[in-house]
Amino acid sequence: MIPFENSWPYDIIMGDIYVQQCPFCDASNVLLPLKPKELIRIHEGKKKLLVFPCCNSNITVVDTDNDYLLASRPIR
Repeated sequence: MIPFENSWPYDIIMGDIYVQQCPFCDASNVLLPLKPKELIRIHEGKKKLLVFPCCNSNITVVDTDNDYLLASRPIR
């Protein structure tokens, strides 16, 4: 079972990945430094250090699905 407190929703808009709100600084519509191809690699088992460009906070993304990023620690 995936822990809900470790997940964060994202959207893909025209090939770019956005989150509606940063979990750390509450900035809105944050463009993430990820590409859709990387999401596939993460889902296949590769971990990715994700640095939010708005506040330089980071998480380690350990899995993805069509709607959520799964982090290695709670972000909610």
